[in-house]
Amino acid sequence: MATLTNRLKTPLWAWVVITLAAIFFVLPMLAMARFAFQRVPVALLGRNTLFDRWTLDGLVDMFRDPDFRPALWLSLRISVLTVALTLLVMLPTALWVNVQAPRLRSMVETATLLPYVIPPIALVVGAGGAFRDLAPWFLRSDYCLVPFYAVLAMPFTFRSLDTGLRSIDLKTLIEASRSLGAPPTTTLLRVVVPNISSALLGTIFLTITVVLGEFTIASLLLKPTLPLYMSYSQGRNPQGALGLAILLLALTTLLFFAATRLRRRGADRKMIRIGAMP
Repeated sequence: MATLTNRLKTPLWAWVVITLAAIFFVLPMLAMARFAFQRVPVALLGRNTLFDRWTLDGLVDMFRDPDFRPALWLSLRISVLTVALTLLVMLPTALWVNVQAPRLRSMVETATLLPYVIPPIALVVGAGGAFRDLAPWFLRSDYCLVPFYAVLAMPFTFRSLDTGLRSIDLKTLIEASRSLGAPPTTTLLRVVVPNISSALLGTIFLTITVVLGEFTIASLLLKPTLPLYMSYSQGRNPQGALGLAILLLALTTLLFFAATRLRRRGADRKMIRIGAMP
């Protein structure tokens, strides 16, 4: 009853905005799906051919392409390494801001927004010019994408971790752990991390999404990642390339939903614990 009452209280303009946004995103997706999974000439796509000749042959051809697996495997390896680097850098930074330097929060938040301000092409050109003579082996390696992707993910990952840390009584937990004689590593791994598990999973999902969707940096550095493979495959198998793009979009959407669901579950559990306290 409460949920139904809340829905009835939603203003009409909100439903109008939601409907327009859904149309704006859903209609192009439907057009992409028809082009990717229907073996019908584009000129004949219409209401009369809506249910004609749907097939997954284009997507299956992409999976059978000998270049697909190396590109997918490279993107997965880069995703794992980017997640590890992101957590290694951003988790201590978020802890430091919340415990030692809360006054510097605005400065750190501004610094993490720099990837929105600096275009990826400028980032690659600048870093490439600096490392070309200093460490040419770095640019030759496929794993040079890892720090670039960690930087691109900063606006999302820092805020996810910061929100998780601010939702718990962090100082009390750390002081209690120290009073029991636990070293800093134990405090981090056995006290802090279990209490922000939903925020950590959200950070991991967001980082993987950035890696699977980034094209500009991989293209400029000539690294055969999955997005670059999809771009090159449009000339040979346009239907399969669009079908793979839809599949990746669905996967990243599921990751976002999973992260949101986990955050809600974490918040609900905390509310239950608080309500159960005497």
